[in-house]
Amino acid sequence: MSFMLGITPWPVASALLWIILIVAALYLIRSTAHEAIQAAAQGLHRSFRTASKAVSRSEANLAVRNRDVLLAAGREAKERIIEREFDRINETVCKDLANYSALHRSLSESIGRIEKDHQEAVDVPPDPPGWVKAVEAVADMDAKDGRAHIGSILSDIHKSLIKAHKEAMAAYHTASAKRHKLLRHMRPDWRQIQQTLGAVGKNVDSLLSRSVTIDRHMQEYEDIVGGRDRAMSVLSSSSLVNFFVSAFVLAIAIGGATINFSLIARPMAEMVGGTNLIGDFRTADIAALVIIMVEISMGLFLMESLRITRLFPVIGALPDKMRVRMIYITFTILFLLATVEAGLAYMREVLLHDELATSALLRGDIGATATGEYMWITTAAQMGMGFILPFALTFVAIPLETFVHSLRTMIGLLAISLLRALSLVLRLLGNLFLYLGVLLKQIYDLPLFVPLWFEERLAKKAAEVGLSGRAIQ
Repeated sequence: MSFMLGITPWPVASALLWIILIVAALYLIRSTAHEAIQAAAQGLHRSFRTASKAVSRSEANLAVRNRDVLLAAGREAKERIIEREFDRINETVCKDLANYSALHRSLSESIGRIEKDHQEAVDVPPDPPGWVKAVEAVADMDAKDGRAHIGSILSDIHKSLIKAHKEAMAAYHTASAKRHKLLRHMRPDWRQIQQTLGAVGKNVDSLLSRSVTIDRHMQEYEDIVGGRDRAMSVLSSSSLVNFFVSAFVLAIAIGGATINFSLIARPMAEMVGGTNLIGDFRTADIAALVIIMVEISMGLFLMESLRITRLFPVIGALPDKMRVRMIYITFTILFLLATVEAGLAYMREVLLHDELATSALLRGDIGATATGEYMWITTAAQMGMGFILPFALTFVAIPLETFVHSLRTMIGLLAISLLRALSLVLRLLGNLFLYLGVLLKQIYDLPLFVPLWFEERLAKKAAEVGLSGRAIQ
């Protein structure tokens, strides 16, 4: 600095001289500097815009991929539901049609018996009594000829009338009793027909309701196959719900596995040694964890063999005979492991009692060494937990399958969001560098305000001279 200010005897004059030289140099290279700043800004702008477009294309490709994965998962799930509904309808139809011939024969026999009893229960009108003709004959007799015989004839008619009335009433009572008996015989047949028709109606209603359900599932399946937006929104929301619900259930299962680990870790230390280490971990803890992992694996294989889950297509593709054998094998192994855990839980309680008794003897408290009367309840509870928890962990396969399938969609949505945000940031950076170039050009012109002012004035004068010359011409 002293050298620069010492080019003249006066430092102020030296500083002014340097300022004039620097301004002159900056003014002379002004156009080149502006072009360089503009080229650098546009280059950075285009680079970030190109990167933003590449990220946008990656986002679009990932969205298409995620859409295909989501539609494939939804189509597979819907096919399983529709297949199950058709199996239920097939079972119902086969069960009903298998009994159709017996049902038809039962209805025909019941209807035939009812028709027969109905024909026999028809009320037949009685024959007209014989004294009616006698009354007509008396009415046609001449008064002179039949006056002496009318009294005897009417007496005979009266007797005949009373006798016929008694016979008619007895016949009527007999016929009525017979008809009532036939009607009573018809009642069980009517009830049987009513029950049969009620069962048929219930089966038909069940088939109709299932057909409505299948129509709804088929409509949703068509929407999924067609890739409609409504199906995509439904599948996305359903996948998110399944992800969080399955994650919650898996967290509960992890808590159960932790409790199971605490039940068997301590007695395992007595079996494999509590001081042995594998790396930084105790061998007993690793052994207990391996047992729990084997139980979970056996549960997964059992669920796959039962075709409840489909995580391993190889197991689902096995022949039925081999698959049934695998069910028995995995269940037997799981049962044996549960029994071992129950024994380890009992051993844990025994070790705890021994430690309490030893500590009491060391303290000199002999009365505390007696076993409590109700300590068997704790022992039974621990053994029950040790036996039940492995079977409870078997059902982890169901939320695990849901979590795995929904995790793909979740990761895809998160990746799309990140790529979209990155594209926006790159685009903003590109625009920022473009306007930064304009700002740098303005900042470059700030020290050159004096020569730029003279340049502007000269340009205005030249413009005025040109306008006046044109006016004179």
